[in-house]
Amino acid sequence: MNIDDWKSQIKRGTLDFCILLMIRQRPSYGYEIISTLEKYPILAAKENTIYPLLRRLMKEEYLSSSWQESAEGLPPRKYYSITDKGLEYIFAMSQEWNNL
Repeated sequence: MNIDDWKSQIKRGTLDFCILLMIRQRPSYGYEIISTLEKYPILAAKENTIYPLLRRLMKEEYLSSSWQESAEGLPPRKYYSITDKGLEYIFAMSQEWNNL
């Protein structure tokens, strides 16, 4: 494995963890997640990274989603929420992180 692959895997795992922690605090929509991550340069990621990650987390049943109307006549937004399985996953990741 080369160093770029290794760095990519570390970032992906960190993004999973951070996004799940963020959504655990309150349901969020994709652009909101991207905007929040941009505040932390090490975590900043583009749409082409975040949306597939969100789809994967939903497929793995760590997240669920629902469409909600937006204020000011904007199109509805897809909000992501943490599932019970997602909470268990966060707990397991937290334990592993603390064991590093």
